[in-house]
Amino acid sequence: MADKLLEEINKKQNPSVVGLDPRINQIPEFITKRNLEAYGNSFKAAANAIIEFNKLIINAISETLPAVKPQIAFYEQYGPEGVRAFKETVDYAKEKGLIVIGDAKRNDIGSTAEAYADGHLGEVKMIEGSMPSLNADLITVNGYLGSDGLMPFIEACKKHGKGIFILNKTSNPSSGELQDKKTEEGKTVYEIMAELIDKLGKDLTGQKGYSPIGAVVGATYPEQAKILRNLMPKTIFLVPGYGAQGGGAEDVVPCFNEDGYGAIVNSSRGIIFAYEKEPYKDKFKPEEFHLASRQAAIDMKKDILDALKKNGKLPEGWNA
Repeated sequence: MADKLLEEINKKQNPSVVGLDPRINQIPEFITKRNLEAYGNSFKAAANAIIEFNKLIINAISETLPAVKPQIAFYEQYGPEGVRAFKETVDYAKEKGLIVIGDAKRNDIGSTAEAYADGHLGEVKMIEGSMPSLNADLITVNGYLGSDGLMPFIEACKKHGKGIFILNKTSNPSSGELQDKKTEEGKTVYEIMAELIDKLGKDLTGQKGYSPIGAVVGATYPEQAKILRNLMPKTIFLVPGYGAQGGGAEDVVPCFNEDGYGAIVNSSRGIIFAYEKEPYKDKFKPEEFHLASRQAAIDMKKDILDALKKNGKLPEGWNA
């Protein structure tokens, strides 16, 4: 999966991903009103509005970006109908040739972790045989229960050609309350986690030199990202925190290796709700929200590539 992700990044010359985190009150009224009239004020109406919104976004950005990242919490809150919306979003994105990162942050131990891994990455046992369920290409995983909480996911990656991103140094303001704590050896918790991620992925390195066992490293902590990049040279970083959370293009540069590979940068609200904000608000009507999203995605790509070029990290053969 690492090779496939890097191939798509290289093909589109774009190391960014759009987070599909739908908020029903920010979906344009022409979509919500139509579904309200058809299904009443129901979970089905909300789910169908989300599906319609997501499909238009996917159609608009599929030729520009290599991947999308639906955050499952925004779907699960609507119960079974919301899970249906998540599944339809995953399937539609794949139909359009996009890699899907399921932002699920799952974790447990033993058989429970195995059930999560089967449901999101592998196949679930049926009355007869087995079949894929949610079927993302990669998912985010919380590794702070230790390696026995990660091995079922890693086994699913091996068996089904999938990947995971393990939480390492997260982008939220309070992440340092635990992740920055130092042990008696002088290492921070996030450094110890990085060493574990590197160890778990070493034997799975693909032809392009990277492992399908990735790390989540926030754009809001560029100094820590430098340290982590050195600790995990063969690990792909999923980089949240760009845009709405305050991280800029210069902040994501340390997440990339010197050759300009090794990271994929996420933006969610800044892309999917771009039509509500400047400079897109005055250029696109609510009915053209997907076109605003496409332009915002193009602008994000340029912003990141300009920063990589400025710092001598633009991949060979790319245009910026």
